[in-house]
Amino acid sequence: MKYFLTPNAVLKHLEKPYLYNIKNDELYELNKTSFQFLIDCSTKNGGYSNDNKFIEYCIKEGILNKKYTAVKRPIIKKSPIPSLRYLELQITNRCNLRCRHCFIKHQNDELGLEQIKKVLTEFEKMQGLRVMITGGEPLMHSKFKEINEMLADFSFRRVLFTNGLLINKKLLNKLNIHEIQISIDGLEKAHDSIRGRGTFKKAIRSLKQAIDSGIDISVATMIHRKNLNDFDKMQKLFTRMGIKEWTVDIPCITGRLKENPDFQITPVEGSKFLSYGYSGGIHSSSKGYACGLHLMAVNANGYASKCSFYSDSPVGHINEGLQACWSRIKPIKLSTLKCDCDFIEICRGGCRFRAELSGEKSGKDPYKCAYFKKSI
Repeated sequence: MKYFLTPNAVLKHLEKPYLYNIKNDELYELNKTSFQFLIDCSTKNGGYSNDNKFIEYCIKEGILNKKYTAVKRPIIKKSPIPSLRYLELQITNRCNLRCRHCFIKHQNDELGLEQIKKVLTEFEKMQGLRVMITGGEPLMHSKFKEINEMLADFSFRRVLFTNGLLINKKLLNKLNIHEIQISIDGLEKAHDSIRGRGTFKKAIRSLKQAIDSGIDISVATMIHRKNLNDFDKMQKLFTRMGIKEWTVDIPCITGRLKENPDFQITPVEGSKFLSYGYSGGIHSSSKGYACGLHLMAVNANGYASKCSFYSDSPVGHINEGLQACWSRIKPIKLSTLKCDCDFIEICRGGCRFRAELSGEKSGKDPYKCAYFKKSI
């Protein structure tokens, strides 16, 4: 019997051959035999195998079925090493909020449609897995409708980072997005104190509407002085709502947070809450390297950097090509950091930008250090 790849199953040649399920964000390492078989399954002629156990597993995982579906599939070619798997695409700096902890400069920069198409096309050719569409508030891009239509043409996972204020049922029905991440920075009083009055209720309303739409939903929470008593209740709330992933982190003291010391927390205070959150993250293949081995950011002015925190230290402009920019980002080996604890492979040096803010490029992230000392 012939078998065919499902529309959400995409073959990628990273450091090794992989199959990526765009729908559920699962990445499967393949040997040469299974890779060739699945290449056959990606064609209209289908693939045949006597390995019934492997076939059954692929069907169970939503990778194979018995019916051919015509979909556009990207060219499979070896990626650069290390591979660029995750792209922060900041399509605009415009925002409808003035959050007290935001590090993004309030400007009117936004990427043009042709620039965005060029970046996405190059990212797909480089075997990219996931694009995080960010801002500012990405829904405020003057051509978001056209950007959304464009997204359907690409074979990678699309994640929209939003504050939730512009989400509505009509928009949700049209989004070519696999996942929406909404920022919730505490319960109502704490969230509104850092994001503005009335924003909590609007964000929760958007969460509920998005869940009802069937799109994967995740939540991002920044730890700050006003929400330290909210985490147990937030965890119960998000679990009850069926949130797929909850990311908890500490904002870097830069941008507006520098001007709002009443929201800042010390490493000892903040580290107590890093154990909250669940699921998600990156597909592991970063042993021996610091944070960001497979990540790059493209900012709203067209400049690329190793992540959005480093927007003031660009490695190039997208006009030079995404791969040219990527080639200038040098991986950081854990062995070069001034970190000497037993958790280094788990911590991966913490946030390197936060470490640099502490005064030394190869130094420690004080918040992650405080967290792992607490864990001993």
